Amino acid sequence: MLVATTNDLAGYRIVRHIGMARGVTVRSRNAVSDFVGGIHAMIGGRITAYVKLAEMGRAEAYSELVKHAQSLGANAVIAVRYDATEIMPGTTEVLCYGTAVVVEAI
Repeated sequence: MLVATTNDLAGYRIVRHIGMARGVTVRSRNAVSDFVGGIHAMIGGRITAYVKLAEMGRAEAYSELVKHAQSLGANAVIAVRYDATEIMPGTTEVLCYGTAVVVEAI
């Protein structure tokens, strides 16, 4: 599966435009992350526990995007973007979306 943030893929042409593909996950913090994050917030610097949580959410949403695009018959996704929304304190939805297409090498 080719995945790109651009609207086209160098060396390929779009032969079929399928439409929107998306992957979504909802992640929540835990007490350990909040405790460690609170300590780091007081002293400053990178809050590794939250970085890992954010990366896990993005990776899971990306994986779901790829699965959805494949189920639609796509072999590529273009114009990929991420979005995140806090649903409630400590709980965040991560969305990864793009345009599912079929491409062939030029």
